[in-house]
Amino acid sequence: MVWTFIIQYADNLGISKATAQNYNIIAMCLFLCGRFISTFLMKYVDGRRLLTVFGILAAICSLAAILIVGKLGLYCLIGISLFMSLMFPTIYGTALEKVSLEDASLGAAFLVMAIVGGALMPPLQGMIIDFGTVFGHPAVNVSYVLPFICFIIVAVYGLRARKSQ
Repeated sequence: MVWTFIIQYADNLGISKATAQNYNIIAMCLFLCGRFISTFLMKYVDGRRLLTVFGILAAICSLAAILIVGKLGLYCLIGISLFMSLMFPTIYGTALEKVSLEDASLGAAFLVMAIVGGALMPPLQGMIIDFGTVFGHPAVNVSYVLPFICFIIVAVYGLRARKSQ
């Protein structure tokens, strides 16, 4: 959801679609760098703790992208990518950590199928964007409430995984 509507977010700020695509590329580069940075950090910090922190930071960036209309909001939107980089592999590993070997393949299959949620949420986000404005605020900004909610759920998952360790 974060990457899908970066161009619309930037377009709402008066940035051309060609330039907006560069912001999308920067976001993906941040994601790649974040993967290496978070892998390095996991040598020193437990993955569950890092997942919690990255979930909170992604939620903060999402909230900023919702509330700040302007380039700073766009920069916060792009910054989310840095924090997303750790999420799927850490959730995957944490979820399968205590699963028996015979159940691991089934558990792994369900986790991979859970990615389908990523196919269901963008149309919902698009429906929000179609409103144009929501309570006088650009709907494209407001639409990022969906990723915000998802990042809160990820942070809570990381926190609960730490407690059940």
